[in-house]
Amino acid sequence: MRDHWRPGPDLLLVTATPDAPAPPSEQVAARLSTLDRFLPVWIGLAMAAGLVLGRLVPGLGGAVSAVEVRGVSLPIALGLLVMMYPVLAKVRYDRLDTVTGDRRMLVSSLVLNWVVGPALMFTLAWVFLYDLPEYRTGLIIVGLARCIAMVIIWNDLACGDREAAAVLVALNSVFQVFAFGALGWFYLSVLPGWLGLPQETLDVSPWQIAASVVVFLGIPLLLGYLSRRVGEKRWGRTAYERSFLPRIGPWALYGLLFTIVVLFALQGDTITSNPLDVARIALPLLVYFALMWGGGFVLGRGLGMTYERTTTLAFTAAGNNFELAIAVAIATFGVTSGQALAGVVGPLIEVPVLVALVYVSLALRKRYPRVPAPA
Repeated sequence: MRDHWRPGPDLLLVTATPDAPAPPSEQVAARLSTLDRFLPVWIGLAMAAGLVLGRLVPGLGGAVSAVEVRGVSLPIALGLLVMMYPVLAKVRYDRLDTVTGDRRMLVSSLVLNWVVGPALMFTLAWVFLYDLPEYRTGLIIVGLARCIAMVIIWNDLACGDREAAAVLVALNSVFQVFAFGALGWFYLSVLPGWLGLPQETLDVSPWQIAASVVVFLGIPLLLGYLSRRVGEKRWGRTAYERSFLPRIGPWALYGLLFTIVVLFALQGDTITSNPLDVARIALPLLVYFALMWGGGFVLGRGLGMTYERTTTLAFTAAGNNFELAIAVAIATFGVTSGQALAGVVGPLIEVPVLVALVYVSLALRKRYPRVPAPA
């Protein structure tokens, strides 16, 4: 686990080895690659490029959407695979027992993701979108889809605990398969009925959710595990981490940027054609991300967790699986529905907000005591 602190340029650690020695802070900027140094700029450009492509290239969104298998977009799946594999290859799987034995963290994550998160999004949707039922329903669906992919990158950028992130994401994935449909029924039909509010129905197949979990988490997790096992057996741990990991590390950021371009290209025309509606949907999302991340960080600190695990808890609580939310909204309500638009706005807000929270997290790291890294 990484224990050295560096200011803003800690983003280098996505492409660095797990326990690389910390250079003096004044030398960090000089050692950063151009990609690492201007990461927020590249993410902003990727979002803009996707929006422009989706707006200016006729039929691009439809062409990309057509390349899918059983509701899973192959371009997005490819981008997420390239993005997640280098990070999961860095996980030291022989240390996972130190995470699975941390009941405080496991229980806290489950409560934040499956009790607090959906309830908070339900509340915000009704408070901010009381007069827009389609957007309100779409936002509630977003709150039910817990993140199982991009949170791996945000956690790594913020120098969180990679092993803990792998365990929590896997745990939330299992819950997602079994809980998504039931919670959708509860928050769209049962609870509104109890409160005397309009009700909705949600038709979602558990097989669709399971396919999303297998593609977006299962495949890169398996590849990362096999890389670690085979690489250490063939070269040894030191050579694996100092020679192999630095070579594949930059691909995590390449995959992230490619995924952002594809996501925004798919819905560029929809987003740019409805600016006022996008603004209405964005407001509760901003509040949601701030409260979920802040609540996770405060909870982790209150429970006495290390910076790394506090950060992991916060980011796994704040992220959402927008690919699943969009797919469910389209399958249930149609591609041009307001529910689908609410899902589309999600990554437009989540990406820049969570990038900003990475910097906030790194700034808070100096408040934590240094913890010696295990050998």
